[in-house]
Amino acid sequence: MGRPDVVVVGGGNAAMSAALAAREQGAEVLLLERAPHRERGGNTAYTGGIVRFPYTAADVAALVPDLSEAQRATTEFGSYTEADFFDDMARVTEHRADPDLVTALVTRGAAAIAWQRANGVRFVPSYGRQAYNVDGRFTFWGGIAVEVSGGGQGLVEFLEAACLRAGVTIAYDSRARDLVVRDGRITGVRFERDRTLTEVACDAVVLASGGFQANAAWRTQFLGAGWDLAKVRGTRYDTGDGIRMALDVGASAAGNWSGCHAVAWELNAPEFGDRRIGDAYQKHSYPLGIVVNRDGERFVDEGADFRNYTYAKYGREILRQPGQHAWQVFDAKVVPMLRDEYRIREVTRVRADTIEELAKRMDGIHADAFARTVAEFNAAVPADPTFNPNILDGRATTGLAVDKTNWAQALDTPPFEAYAVTCGITFTFGGLRVDPDAHVLDDGGDRIPGLYAAGELVGGLFYFNYPGGSGLTSGAVFGRAAGTGAGRFAKGAR
Repeated sequence: MGRPDVVVVGGGNAAMSAALAAREQGAEVLLLERAPHRERGGNTAYTGGIVRFPYTAADVAALVPDLSEAQRATTEFGSYTEADFFDDMARVTEHRADPDLVTALVTRGAAAIAWQRANGVRFVPSYGRQAYNVDGRFTFWGGIAVEVSGGGQGLVEFLEAACLRAGVTIAYDSRARDLVVRDGRITGVRFERDRTLTEVACDAVVLASGGFQANAAWRTQFLGAGWDLAKVRGTRYDTGDGIRMALDVGASAAGNWSGCHAVAWELNAPEFGDRRIGDAYQKHSYPLGIVVNRDGERFVDEGADFRNYTYAKYGREILRQPGQHAWQVFDAKVVPMLRDEYRIREVTRVRADTIEELAKRMDGIHADAFARTVAEFNAAVPADPTFNPNILDGRATTGLAVDKTNWAQALDTPPFEAYAVTCGITFTFGGLRVDPDAHVLDDGGDRIPGLYAAGELVGGLFYFNYPGGSGLTSGAVFGRAAGTGAGRFAKGAR
C-alpha cells in the first residue's frame, strides 16, 4: 500500500476494532502487529471470549439467532441493565473508575457488540461458564450471557477476516518503537522489522498494544515486590511499548498503576501463555469449595460474590501467600460442577478418600493445620438455606476467622480433590489518559492531535478489581471510537 492515513499499533480486539472503524471512515489503514502471525491477537487470543454488556432476553436472542427450541425452553437469560453495569463498575472499582469512561462503556457496549456481529463475529450462549443446570433449567448469573464462538482465538480469527475484507493492511513481526511528532502533531510511526527501523508517515495513530504485564521489570517497579514471580496469562509481547511511546510525546498517565487483573492460575503453567491451552490454565470454580495456603489456612472468602466479581483480585491474594501458591479443595458433591478447565491434562491435581490422605499428597502443605481447617469449616456450615449456585444463596459459615458468605457446604463426601494454583496476571490497570472518544490527553488535559488509544493500555477504567467480561467490551467500545476518530481526523487532515 501507499502512505496510510491511519496506523494502528497492536493486533488484538481493540486494535482490529479500531482498524475496522477507521476503514469505515474511508481511511487507508496500516495495522502493526509486533507478534508473528502464529502468535497474533495479543491478549485477546488467550481470553475465554466472554463479553459484558446491557441486555434483555430478546437482545440475546437477536445476537444468537440459532438457539434451538430446547435451549429456549430450558434457559433463563434474565436481563442486565445499563444501571446494573454502571453499578457493578462502581462497586468493584470502589468508586474510583472515571465516570465518563464508564458511561461510555456502559451506554455504547451493546451497540459495539452488535457492530462486531455485523462484521462477522459469531456469539454463543456462555453455558459452560455463566450458568448452572439446576432442576433441568439453566439460569444465567453475574450479568453475562454470551461469549464469542471459539473463545478469544475465535474472536481474533473473526476480526482478522473482517479487517482483510475491509482492506486493512496488516504487518506482522512489526514492532512499533516511537511516535513521530512535528509541530505538536503526530506525523508518523517508527517500527522495527527484521532488526531494521522504518518510519511510516500517517495523519493519525491508534495505540492498542496492551498493558505492561509481560514486562517483569515494570511489574516490579509499579505493582510492587514479588510481581516478577507471577505467571503471565497471555502474550509475551505486551511489554508497555504503546504506553511508553505516548508518554514520551507528552501523554498523561492515568489509572491504577499499582493494580492489575490477576487470577488463580495453574501452578506449573509456563512463564507466558500457551495458545494451545488458551485460558484453560485458570481455575475459577473456587466458590464451590475452599482455598488454603501452604500453612493449611483459608485466606479469602470464596463465596464473597459471583466468581466474575472476585476472580480478578484473588490472584493478588494468592501471590501474597507463602511460596506464592495455594490449593483449591473440593469434595465429590461439587466435582461434576467444576468448569472444563479442571479436566485438562495439564493440571496439578491430587485425589484421596480422606482429608488426611489428601493432605499427604498436597506438596508442602501443613497437614495437621489443613485437617483442622477443614474440620472447623465443616462445623461452621449451616443446614439452611438450600445450596443454589445460580444465586447468592446466603448459605454462610459463622464464627471463622474468614467466613464464607455464600455456597458454604461441608467437605464431607469422598473422594476429595485439590488443585495447586499460583497467581496469573492478565493485564495491568495503569495506562494512558483518554477522553470518552478515545483521544489521548496530555498533562494539561488537552487532546494530542491525531493520537488515540484503546484496550488494556487505557487507564482510568479499572481499579483494584474488574467485572468479568468488561475487557473485551471495552476493547470494542473504545477501539471503535478510536478508529472512528482517527479516520475522521486523518481524512480532515488531507
